[in-house]
Amino acid sequence: MNMKVEILPNYRLAYMRRVGPYGPGNNEVMARLKTWALENNLMSSAILFGIPQDNPQVTQPEKCRYDVGIVITKAYQLDDSIAEQTFSGGKYAIYLVKHTEESLQQAWSEIFPLLQNSGHQIDKKPIVERYSAEMLAHGYCELCVPIL
Repeated sequence: MNMKVEILPNYRLAYMRRVGPYGPGNNEVMARLKTWALENNLMSSAILFGIPQDNPQVTQPEKCRYDVGIVITKAYQLDDSIAEQTFSGGKYAIYLVKHTEESLQQAWSEIFPLLQNSGHQIDKKPIVERYSAEMLAHGYCELCVPIL
């Protein structure tokens, strides 16, 4: 698995949150966000994030938070149908992964040893999944691991 290092900017996100065990429910909240984004003409050049906020090895599964967000401009006016947050940018190790459950699980198991061997140290921010319309059209996503 190839890694590249990228400095991500801070982003303003329109987002939705799901609380519960990570899994198929995450796909449902992402589908709701995409529907909202399509209705608001934001999908054509969209950058989407899936942000697991909690470690399920530490947090009880029913309390795990999963946010999905879409990058919006500073000028974009939100209504009450969606929340807003800021994505904290910085230095990230980026891994391009086939967007299948099997490939994502395999990537999660390989990332930490790869990072250790590369000499990078993981930062305390959430590891995120990044999607673009082009990546999704070709069946890929990126896992973005914050590093120091």
